[in-house]
Amino acid sequence: MSIPSRVRLIDVGPRDGLQNEKQPVPAAIKIELVHRLQAAGLKEIEVTSYVSPKWVPQMADNHEVMVGLSRQSGVRYSVLTPNLKGFEAAVRDQPDEIVVFGAASEAFSQKNINCSIAESIERFAPVVEAARAAGIAVRGAMSCTVGCPYEGEIAPERVAYLAGLMRGIGVQRVDVADTIGVGTPRKVQAALEATLQHYGIDDVSGHFHDTYGQALSNTLAALELGVWNFQSSVAGLGGCPYAKGATGNVATEDVVYLLHGMGIETGIDLDALVDAGAYISEQLGRPSGSRVARALLAKRVG
Repeated sequence: MSIPSRVRLIDVGPRDGLQNEKQPVPAAIKIELVHRLQAAGLKEIEVTSYVSPKWVPQMADNHEVMVGLSRQSGVRYSVLTPNLKGFEAAVRDQPDEIVVFGAASEAFSQKNINCSIAESIERFAPVVEAARAAGIAVRGAMSCTVGCPYEGEIAPERVAYLAGLMRGIGVQRVDVADTIGVGTPRKVQAALEATLQHYGIDDVSGHFHDTYGQALSNTLAALELGVWNFQSSVAGLGGCPYAKGATGNVATEDVVYLLHGMGIETGIDLDALVDAGAYISEQLGRPSGSRVARALLAKRVG
């Protein structure tokens, strides 16, 4: 396959990025972040999740955030729904897409949600069915596709198994996530190829963490397979709860810089994106996790 000429990015900063922040982030700031991302040209934004506030207090303001958005036509707003109760709350706020999740590692599935991979997917079947019946798109996040904090390396067969289960319950597209950021290019390609046994290239996205500094290399490896959908997080928001002191999601600014440098179209204004990242980093009281943003901001000052 040839490298795609355009790429679509899903920014997961407002949800995946902010969910583990210890300090409360006011709804108004989350809304402003989404507005800045869409103004920078992002066409897909993962906004919030409908989980129990007992488990994820940071997302307790999901309704307030969703109703506070000034939606732009052509932008897809997605939310994470862990169960039917979460979906029923979400549907009132009219998301364009819901996200369900599963792990390619049995140990991770057991420790994370106390059930096997197959059971976790069974639990999501009614959620997917309800969403599709309501005309809402469904995406499946597949975690630990190359490595797991408990099991170590994950075989591509496990990824194919999970992708097949997702396909079986009606999930329309999937993210191949290197949750702990241990993947290297060939391993990531193997996980993507396993997923492509069940999904077409247009319905598979790469979601890479930068724990070991491999996220951009892995992005390039995915591009070589023809993958043209990726997830990233503005300012590199979001740590990795399973690797002490580790970075989490790859920064959207870094991915955009790579893509633009390769002549790949994204529809994103890098300067406006850097501003959006600087805005949220300032609110959190720390520098941006994006190397590109730090370099460009230093250049502006200089």
